[in-house]
Amino acid sequence: MTTPEVRPTQHHPELRAAARHIGRRRFLTVTGAAAALAFAVDVPGSGTAAAAELDPARIADDPFTLGVASGDPHPDSVLLWTRLAPAPYQADGGLPAERVTVEWEIALDERFRRVVRRGKATAHPEFHHTVHVEAGPLAPGQVYHYRFRAGRFVSPAGRTRTAPATRSRAAGLTFGVVSCQRYDQGYWTAYRHLAEEDLDVVFHLGDYLYEYAVNDVGGARAYPAGTLPDVFRRETVTLEDYRLRYALYKTDADLRAAHAAHPFVVTWDDHETENNYSGDTPENSVPPEEFLLRRAAAYRAYWENMPLRRPQLPDGPDLKLYRRLRWGRLAQFDVLDTRQYRSDQAYGDGWQYPGPESQDPSRTLTGDAQERWLVGGWRRSDALWHVLPQQVTFSQRFNSTTAPSKVSMDSWDGYPASRERVLAGARAAGVDNLMVLTGDVHVHYGFDIKRDFSDPDSRTVGTEIVTSSVSSGGDGSAKPANWETYMTANPHMRFYNGLRGYTTVSLGRELARADFRTVSHVTTQGAPLTTAASFVTEAGEPGLKPA
Repeated sequence: MTTPEVRPTQHHPELRAAARHIGRRRFLTVTGAAAALAFAVDVPGSGTAAAAELDPARIADDPFTLGVASGDPHPDSVLLWTRLAPAPYQADGGLPAERVTVEWEIALDERFRRVVRRGKATAHPEFHHTVHVEAGPLAPGQVYHYRFRAGRFVSPAGRTRTAPATRSRAAGLTFGVVSCQRYDQGYWTAYRHLAEEDLDVVFHLGDYLYEYAVNDVGGARAYPAGTLPDVFRRETVTLEDYRLRYALYKTDADLRAAHAAHPFVVTWDDHETENNYSGDTPENSVPPEEFLLRRAAAYRAYWENMPLRRPQLPDGPDLKLYRRLRWGRLAQFDVLDTRQYRSDQAYGDGWQYPGPESQDPSRTLTGDAQERWLVGGWRRSDALWHVLPQQVTFSQRFNSTTAPSKVSMDSWDGYPASRERVLAGARAAGVDNLMVLTGDVHVHYGFDIKRDFSDPDSRTVGTEIVTSSVSSGGDGSAKPANWETYMTANPHMRFYNGLRGYTTVSLGRELARADFRTVSHVTTQGAPLTTAASFVTEAGEPGLKPA
């Protein structure tokens, strides 16, 4: 994988200074200190971090309550993650503000008899005792097992793998696609099934957490009264809030199992910060400096809790999340961020009729720099498949069979000029096998991407695989009330299912296959897994066909 260079901040210095001032002025001392931390950049190397070190032997309770994870596989390395938290529902995780030395090791076998790499890392209190290890050098295209040790405690073991050599002619790849896991709207049974799949990697397309309050019974999970503490009964705004919310989510055993089973490649959508924010513009009317402070807290907590490498370390309210992953010469994955750089939603957001505001050619969903990076990467690529893991629905989606029809201003339909520039860039670069991966909408869709969506007979230039939610939206239904309307109004929509689940995609030299997996319910545990539909698209002949 190659990662773009760190860019200069996009925010005016006075605005960033005002955000820091808000943190000191408006909040209590502890929260104000955490707010200031959200603007810190480098790994601590002086002050408290250098002066105080906790002897791991003093840790009395298991610190690996939140499991392990791996991510962003390169041909010669992989990112390993864990967090020390003996008491995950406490703001400090049950540890003093002292750094802790954590040992790690990688082996070729699950019993760790053939250890190939080992080392030590520091869990800094400034980063909430999270650990990010860029482990290597490793052999390309190899399955590995890894674990951590702190004092007398050993973490659960995880399984990961490296990508094939960059120039290798990889024969195949199978990956999972997931999104939208609202804790209080259901159990994450889909993750338990995902953990049992034979996958090379999993792409998480956003809404890893939700900012909304969670009550003591876990909402639709209906725990016994008083199961969860009151710290979750508020919307996430401060750094402490976001950190605690990640702790709650990562205590879910099914999520931990999926992370331990497969390396993840992650990108965010809106709820990791706030619903439907766009760039610097919040959902609600608050001063911009106050929203930047919230965004800085959200971005810092995201990096801390995700298996992300050092180049994604945030700089205050900025974090460069878009990046490129190669799987030999079989596939190139250009992971997008369609939230941080976008123009504000037209016509006040929601479903609206398209018009001059939404069709303004200057509007962007990706920002200019990311768009240039994407198209430039296509021009230089020799991969067979070009896959775009991103957040919101790319293909045109009408909600009425009569014209004109409203479209979602939060999706690419609200930014048609931006979509056209991306498709034009793919066309100019000679991209024959374009596949867009999407989350956000809590349903499964399969789309043919058309050269001209207004003409059903126009050329198909790619495919879009939209994965349903893990739990967001509750149980759902196989055929939602608008199913017939959507299928009629959008002839390029080849599939629509409203149950929860995930998608698996297998890429080969001749074709790609997508399997839409569903579970019948999420408000109670134990739902079986069903393959609702399977489609293939042939290399050089884009378009979804029933498998």
